[in-house]
Amino acid sequence: MNEATTPQSPSGGRHRERTPRRIRFRRTRGRRLRRLLYALLALVALLCASAVVAYQLTTIPKPHPETVTQSTVFLDSGGDYLGRRGPVDRQDVPLSAVPRHVQEAVIAAENRSFRTDRGISPRAIARAALATLTGGDQQGGSTITQQYVKNALLSPERSLTRKAREALIAIKLDRTRGKDEILEGYLNTVYFGRGAAGIQSAARNYFGVDAEDLTVAQGAALVSIVNIPSYYEKAGSDTKVTTKLADRWEWVLDAMVASGAITEKQRAAARFPAFRFYPPGETEGQRQYLIDVAAKEAADRLGITEDQLASGGYNVTTTFDLALQDRATQLAQDPPGGEKGVRVHTAVVGMVPGDGAVRLLYGGSDYARQPFNDAVSGAVEGGTALEPFGRVKVGDPLGRLLRTAAPTPLNLASAYATVAADGRYAAPYTVSRITREGRTVYRARPEVSRVLDEKEVFLAGLRTGDDATPVAVGAKPGAGSVPVGPAVFTTGGAGGGSTRRTVWTTGYDPRLALTVSLFADRAGPRKGTTVPAQLPNDPPPTEFAEQVASEIWEAATEDGAKGAAAEDVRDGAAKGE
Repeated sequence: MNEATTPQSPSGGRHRERTPRRIRFRRTRGRRLRRLLYALLALVALLCASAVVAYQLTTIPKPHPETVTQSTVFLDSGGDYLGRRGPVDRQDVPLSAVPRHVQEAVIAAENRSFRTDRGISPRAIARAALATLTGGDQQGGSTITQQYVKNALLSPERSLTRKAREALIAIKLDRTRGKDEILEGYLNTVYFGRGAAGIQSAARNYFGVDAEDLTVAQGAALVSIVNIPSYYEKAGSDTKVTTKLADRWEWVLDAMVASGAITEKQRAAARFPAFRFYPPGETEGQRQYLIDVAAKEAADRLGITEDQLASGGYNVTTTFDLALQDRATQLAQDPPGGEKGVRVHTAVVGMVPGDGAVRLLYGGSDYARQPFNDAVSGAVEGGTALEPFGRVKVGDPLGRLLRTAAPTPLNLASAYATVAADGRYAAPYTVSRITREGRTVYRARPEVSRVLDEKEVFLAGLRTGDDATPVAVGAKPGAGSVPVGPAVFTTGGAGGGSTRRTVWTTGYDPRLALTVSLFADRAGPRKGTTVPAQLPNDPPPTEFAEQVASEIWEAATEDGAKGAAAEDVRDGAAKGE
């Protein structure tokens, strides 16, 4: 029987027919899918384990030094903002000091899910990661918690690593801190433009108020600025910027209504707020003379350096009257012009007799060009202005101040204030109160001593004007128990006629002692030095000094405000408040 033949390969082996690829794929598909699934599960498990380990290893870093450094703020005697000192314009405030409507404005505009989210927005993180990988524009949309982490705890670098760390810290922060604590930290560190870090500095820089006094309209405006602070900081002085900010302000208010933060009635009543002009004008630059003096005194009183004061977060309430200071600046900044190369200086001092509180201190026309304060440190030839004290016995410490032919304007004002206070010399001071974190750490108590007896006071008052020219300036009656009468005003100085070198106009009564001083100098033989020069005669410098003194006096004594203020200061000091 013949056997069937089997096909053989050319080499003599048997040939096996190959299974088609499609059939093989179909047969192994399930096995490959299972392998892929296992791989994906392993990857997910690895990622989850890595995330857990990364979370456990992640620590919440301490805030950057610049986010805990606070500036020191200076206020005038009425509590109006005078200026600040410090490397960063920032002062912390508790969340309780921020109106609820401002808190809700931030949440409505920046992160509506803030109260319920876990500290991150996965969608925003994915969007930012994609933008980083593709080189696209930087993406926003981070939660308030993430923004706080970025602003206060991390560097601003743009990378996936930093973004991932930001997310981990935000999650951990949300799990370990309360929402109010996070919101407080955010409001105290977020940048608002105009150099202001935090809601308190922003409120002062844009509206001249404390954060606790922000209206619904003002709060919504500040929240609108956070979007592009470097652009919107010019609001109020740039029409285009102001218009664009107004549009965003409308959007923020609508968001507040949608979130229930304000009612439709409150929305309808809101009006776009007026902003303080930016950048500051010349009058505000004058305030640096005041801050210089007050900062030195405050640091001395606290026993710290001026650098420590500047970064300590203090509130320094000064004795200055800001409205009166601005009025003096307007009147004194254009003295009579001298010959070429001659510079005419004007210094003005106003203080409370028997107390020493300095209300007014005009030390120069341009702080940027001349930070030297003529009112406090300028030695001016006294001439006949010292005559009333040359024939009486004056006790120390005033006696020491007057044993010179060239007193400072502050010293001369304090001398006449002593006569106005019946012989009681009060050491001049410019700081009335210092607080920190709501606690008073210093309160001024006037240093008063009798240096003239009753007879000497009478003789000094009688001799005022012996060699000087009386000025007809009347004083209005004051309120309260402070006795007031016509002010004694006199003009004197050194030299006369075409050789006049200095002019002093001084006035006093029990409410105020006011001194206006004019003198001139020119460049000295050596670089950086000056020598005295003759005052110009046209227009007469005496007329200018008397006019300035007269108008400042009228502003200072209007309705007896200064007399009442002086009485309040003395009463407070006597009670030890």
